Amino acid sequence: MDTTALLRDPHVWEAVSFVLFFLLLGGTIWSKLTGALDGRAEAVKTALADAARLRTEAEAMLRQAETERAAALVEAQQMLARAKAEAERVSAAAAAEAAASATRRERMALDRIAAAEAGALTEVRNIAAEIAISAARSVIAEQVDGNADANLIDTAVADLPRALRAA
Repeated sequence: MDTTALLRDPHVWEAVSFVLFFLLLGGTIWSKLTGALDGRAEAVKTALADAARLRTEAEAMLRQAETERAAALVEAQQMLARAKAEAERVSAAAAAEAAASATRRERMALDRIAAAEAGALTEVRNIAAEIAISAARSVIAEQVDGNADANLIDTAVADLPRALRAA
């Protein structure tokens, strides 16, 4: 092959222009391509760093939530225990109050019974006294006449100063 024939071949010129194109624009294209890839790599690194940071924060939040949950569970158990103790205390107080009320009512009933007994006893005594007075009147009326009555009055009047001094 001849060099002039080679220079006239369009495929040769296509190859030369292709090589020149890559030599002239290759550096620019290469730098833009590597810059774009480096930018993409940096974005991926940033995204990975953000993801790692977010994961760390999420794990910390999870631990904190678990701690808060455990604390809330303990607090709920304590509240339940306090509520049970308070319920037992109120129940015991109610039982004591019921027992005291029953004792008071029993004492009041016994007092009423005693008052009724005392009233009945007083009534019986009054009736017995009235019967005794009535019987004494009958006996005195039968046994004492006008002279005996005057003697009794004179004796009572004579004993009056002595009875008054004794009182």
